[in-house]
Formats: sequence, C-alpha cells, structure tokens
Amino acid sequence: MSEGEIIHRAASAMRTALGGKAMTRFDAPSLVGPVPQAGRTIEMIESRGKHLEIEWDNGMILHTHMRLSGSWHLYRQGEKWRRPYQQMRASIENRDWVAVCFNAPLVETYRRPDKRRHPGMGRLGPDLCQPDADLDLAVNLLLSYHNADERVAEVLLDQRVMFGVGNVYRCEVLWSTAISPFAKVGELTESDAVRLVNTAASQLRANIEHADRPAPNDVRGGLAVYGRNGQRCARCTGSIDMRRMGVHNRVLYWCPGCQNHLDPRVLRASDDTPVMDPHPAAQRFLADLPWNRDER
Repeated sequence: MSEGEIIHRAASAMRTALGGKAMTRFDAPSLVGPVPQAGRTIEMIESRGKHLEIEWDNGMILHTHMRLSGSWHLYRQGEKWRRPYQQMRASIENRDWVAVCFNAPLVETYRRPDKRRHPGMGRLGPDLCQPDADLDLAVNLLLSYHNADERVAEVLLDQRVMFGVGNVYRCEVLWSTAISPFAKVGELTESDAVRLVNTAASQLRANIEHADRPAPNDVRGGLAVYGRNGQRCARCTGSIDMRRMGVHNRVLYWCPGCQNHLDPRVLRASDDTPVMDPHPAAQRFLADLPWNRDER
C-alpha cells in the first residue's frame, strides 16, 4: 500500500470519528501558528499525497506534512497508544476519540483566506459571547449591510457584523428563527434582525458552560440541523438538507420544510402559482433546478 493511500485511509477514518463533532482538547508541542480552541467543531479532513489538513468551523486549518516519517493514528478514549508520547506532534480529542499525529516534520495552522478578517476591511463587530456585547449595534450592522443581496447565511459569518458565530451556530441560529439561509439580508425586517442577533447571543453564551459539546438548541443531542443531512427535522419532520455555499464553499445544513421565512423561491411565487408537492424529494428536485440554485 502506498504512503499516499495510507494517509488517505487515515483521513477517512478521522472524518468518521471527528467530523461534525466538537473538539475537547488540542495539543501540539511544536505547533507553528495559532492554537485551535476547544469547543470548535471539525468540518473537514482532507488528504493530498503526504499532506493531511483538518479544518474547524471558524476557518482555522491544521496542516500536517508526513514526508517519510509521519503518520496519523486514531484511538478510542483510554486506549493505549502504539507509539511513545515523545513522538507525538499533534493530538485532537473529542468525547470518544483521540487522533494523534506522530513524527510529522511539519505541523502548522493558518486561517482560510478571508478578506473580511483583514483590519483594513473595518473593525470587528460585537463579540456576542460577551455579556456586555452591544446587541443593538449588531442589529444595526445587520440591517445596514453594504450588500443587500448577500445571503443571510453568509452575513452571519462576517465578523464585521458580529463576532463569534461559526458555521455550526449559523446553521442552528437560522433553524431556531426559521429563516431561510438563502434569504437576502436586505429583505430582513428589524424584528428578523433582532431575533437573529438575540438567538445567536443566547446560544453562544449558553455554550460557554458546555464547551465539550455545542448544544445550541433544545433538541436531542443539542444540534437541530448541523451534521444531520437526510435526518428528520425535530420541528416539521421534513428532511434536513446540506449543500456548500458562498465564496469559501462552507457546508450549510438547513430544513427546507420549515426554514422558509424570506426564502427567495417563496417570495417569487405568486398567488396564482399552483401548489407544489411538499414532499422532501420534490423540494430537493425543485431546489436543484438551474434557476433555483445558489451558485455563489
């Protein structure tokens, strides 16, 4: 088996064990770059040749280059490692699993390029995790967003509007408010904006006490839509859908059955439009029609 295939198989196993789950601990003695924080959710694990990369929901990426000596191992919590601790270069833990990188010559982190993070693009919005955050300012920044045609799901990740909302929470906040992720920010009413900001703030602050697992919604497991593609919605019993969205192609989860407030497809429909089959399969077919796709 080639080295590239070994790394590819390791990435596949790690996706099953770590993907869509909150990290409880990170350790990397010789890390170059910022340290990923506990509580963040792993969204993507990819291998390319001898390189393996792990991305969290806030855009942080861990890059490891195996070269000739490095390897990733996956263990259940409490299981004995097959190599000594001294050879560990990085370890990632959640409640059930530990992924350990041994002897990799290069272990570094960086953030996915995003011009919205650059200081020249403007100051950061209010940090919603803080109890004294100016929520009124966040509402005003949301309502006065410079691009009225931008999708609400993308604006929630813009740190110039509000700080602290990662990909997990944008999905959960939109589900909680029943707002379509494809709604244009310019269509939001003041009431919509207040609900979005207040919901995001309350969920983020609640999670500070539960850093080992994100539990934004009062549903089994805490997550109503994130990572639940194809499963039944807890509110309308429809099917949760998933697609990639935006300039950074981030994974988005939502329920087409009940998250239809300000959905552009609903707004385009006239009173004379025939009633469409509400079955999830029909909804998915209609959403994938070329004129209904979100290509951005």
